[in-house]
Amino acid sequence: MDSSVYDVVIIGAGPAGIQAAIHAVRKKCRVLLLGRIERSSLYSAHVENYACVEGVKSGQELLEAGIAQVRRFGAELMEDDVLKIHQQEALFVLDLEGGVAITSRTVIFATGTARKKLKVPGEKELAGRGVSYCVDCDANFYRKATVAVVGNASAAVHGALTLTGYAAQVYLVSRELVASADLLAKLKNSAVELLSGTWVKAIQGEKGVQSILLENGNEVAVDGVFIELGAKGAMELALEIGVQLDMDTMTHIDTNKLTETNVPGVYGAGDITGLPYQMAKAVGEGCVAGMEAANYARKQKGEGV
Repeated sequence: MDSSVYDVVIIGAGPAGIQAAIHAVRKKCRVLLLGRIERSSLYSAHVENYACVEGVKSGQELLEAGIAQVRRFGAELMEDDVLKIHQQEALFVLDLEGGVAITSRTVIFATGTARKKLKVPGEKELAGRGVSYCVDCDANFYRKATVAVVGNASAAVHGALTLTGYAAQVYLVSRELVASADLLAKLKNSAVELLSGTWVKAIQGEKGVQSILLENGNEVAVDGVFIELGAKGAMELALEIGVQLDMDTMTHIDTNKLTETNVPGVYGAGDITGLPYQMAKAVGEGCVAGMEAANYARKQKGEGV
């Protein structure tokens, strides 16, 4: 068997992802946990209703303890964002922001699904009429148009680069970019016009987007605005490989009691699977997902479980 292939890759370093990593690696699997704990909704919270944990604990404290456990048990950790995912026969290939592609027998989605919004005038009113939250979904509608991408991280850079293959003019609005050197180099050598050190104050238009007003006072005429705050959403990544959504809400991925999705080898745990958004649920599902993914990977390798 190829030793360069991971058995389990987990996207999301919150309580669900951490618990999944702990259980998967203890089954003697090669495990990679992707994500940054500060992006977990638990990070800035305080917990006082978790079983067997007395008193009030900060989310940061709990997550840091969890990461220490993951390292101690032998799982690998990377803070890179995932830009793309696709299947290659029985394996999954994940393209990371650092320019590296990794391969795994299984994937666990363990991230939240909430869309981060700009919360500026015009955003809500023009949603679906020029305001988009998914470059991969909507880029084709903006061929030969002028568009702006708003964001400070890898998703914004990747989105802007993607749009250069469709739009006539692409702006990237960012206060301060935080992305890998590889992505920043690609951005520098691209046709994207970077509007740095400022932010969008308002999105303007009547029946559709016509312009954006920046905090520095400039107004930029655009036909569309793509809001890409943070890492690429797990929902988009899941949809890229055919994972089905919950038909009742269409806002979460559909999983069964074993945390399996409709795609063999792909699992979901935590907020991405729906309510309730509680740490206890996330940890429980992470436990199941980690064990099930490890069992699946070991069967793929012809090992007993």
